[in-house]
Amino acid sequence: MNRCGRTFLTGDWRASLNALLSLLRTRENCHRWSAEALCLSRGQATAAATQAPDAEKRKQPQLRAIDLARKLQQEEPKVQANEAPMSSVQKKVVELKRFSLQLQKVHPNVLAKHLSRNVLYQNQHVVLINKPYNVPLRDSSKDTSISSVLPVVAKMMDGMKARCESQLLPCLGLEKEMTGVLLLARSEEAVEHIYELHRSNQVQRKYWIVTVGVPVPSEGIIDIPIIEREVAGPPSHFKMGLSPVYRMNEKGTGLTKMRAHRQALPAATKYKVLDSGSGCSLVELQAFTGVKHQLRVHMACALACPILGDHKYSHQSKLAPQKLPEGVLGKLRLEQSKVRYVPLHLHAREMTLPGSIQVSCPLPKFFIQTLSQLHLTFPKQKDDK
Repeated sequence: MNRCGRTFLTGDWRASLNALLSLLRTRENCHRWSAEALCLSRGQATAAATQAPDAEKRKQPQLRAIDLARKLQQEEPKVQANEAPMSSVQKKVVELKRFSLQLQKVHPNVLAKHLSRNVLYQNQHVVLINKPYNVPLRDSSKDTSISSVLPVVAKMMDGMKARCESQLLPCLGLEKEMTGVLLLARSEEAVEHIYELHRSNQVQRKYWIVTVGVPVPSEGIIDIPIIEREVAGPPSHFKMGLSPVYRMNEKGTGLTKMRAHRQALPAATKYKVLDSGSGCSLVELQAFTGVKHQLRVHMACALACPILGDHKYSHQSKLAPQKLPEGVLGKLRLEQSKVRYVPLHLHAREMTLPGSIQVSCPLPKFFIQTLSQLHLTFPKQKDDK
């Protein structure tokens, strides 16, 4: 050791240190070479696996488009053979559903042309048209609505003039599933005048319905308020329901008047059974008020005779297709699993306006077919007999 405290290795120690360093470098190179060899072997295996299917694909004959088409044509009869044959009623229901879906998805001009051909009455103030089934009146994000094509209808009725100043405005509308007389106004003033006439019961509207069951008594007036409530059944939803102001007393010998609910709306409906048979009825309704779903709620909840095809109010605590008796299913030639496709049989049959304006609307084809299957007749047909 020198004066600075540093240690100098002798020649033997230096040789040993160099040998140790060379040994470490050799081991490091071996590890690196083995890792590279492993990666190389894995890459070669992957490449071989990738190339193997390609080689097999090259060996297999390629399927041409014409061969694929022939194969599909041969398989189509097998699929059709497995399907159950449809009855005439089921075919009509499917055709009606397809037609309604086509009306909702076609170009607005096509719907406008259909409405212009079904004008029942018109003058300088109002226009009455025959509303088709399952077409909404107001604008909808998915479906083509009647209000969206009214400018085109007005132009068609005005002779397709370049400058068309006439307009059509909906008033006293109908629900999407309803058919029949739809009242349109030609100006804002006419709309206000019609609403004033309606509030004073000078606009009379009569509806024809087919009910499941026979109302007892056969004629009367339902005067029970209606309120919208949340139903806790699966799933949770909102429904209009009855909010009566009378209830039976504890002895069951009389009625006790209760305080009316704040949110309940007064509703009055006049009904008359026109014909009955096969467990169903043809009923004429007249609404004195305009509460949402008033006719459907009064028939289903007050008289326990829901409208045929009313899948919302046929059950009080759940949302499910209408349950029909076996006799009705037999007359309609339907299965319970297909009842969900039965349309709502609620038709705006007649409208009367001041000035001796009375317009009657023909029944849709599915309504007439149902009456025929249930052996229900019109009042005029009875008089002719």
